[in-house]
Amino acid sequence: MSKKIKILAVDDDFINLKLIHSMLKKSEYVSDVIEAKNGLEALNILKEDSDIKLVLLDIKMPIMDGIEFLKRLMPRYPIPVVIVSSLTQKGKKTTIEALEAGAIDFVPKPS
Repeated sequence: MSKKIKILAVDDDFINLKLIHSMLKKSEYVSDVIEAKNGLEALNILKEDSDIKLVLLDIKMPIMDGIEFLKRLMPRYPIPVVIVSSLTQKGKKTTIEALEAGAIDFVPKPS
């Protein structure tokens, strides 16, 4: 049996967050999905939970967006981050900026 991982999903869109959560919970490789509504909330969660092994991150959010989150995250908690955003298709500049800030990959939001 493979080891399961805990994932942090960060998105201000309630419906997308719940969709991502329900999709991931079906996987035999995922033990838990923690949710955050913005980058600041996500950083606070990561301070308290060192078991999180992957972050799925939206870019455009209130309070702290995904780019600022990445810039603050990587020096302290360098864990894999995958961008899940509608901007991956529309905003190539934003996608490049996220990759330069430390994201490892990007996918479009589920529809």
